[in-house]
Amino acid sequence: MFEQADDIVSIEEMCELLRIGKNTAYKLLTSGKVKAFREGRVWKVPRIALESYVLTSIGFK
Repeated sequence: MFEQADDIVSIEEMCELLRIGKNTAYKLLTSGKVKAFREGRVWKVPRIALESYVLTSIGFK
């Protein structure tokens, strides 16, 4: 689905891939809907977590 993306993406890359704004991205991360981790103040989002979120959102998982 997101083959051209790196295994770990930034908030900006997440926004581009999902075509959402930063506020929505941070809401998804802080609510736990997209599994990610923080390294200091920087969010690290596994590409597989984005794929899982999309598939779950459309009812495939």
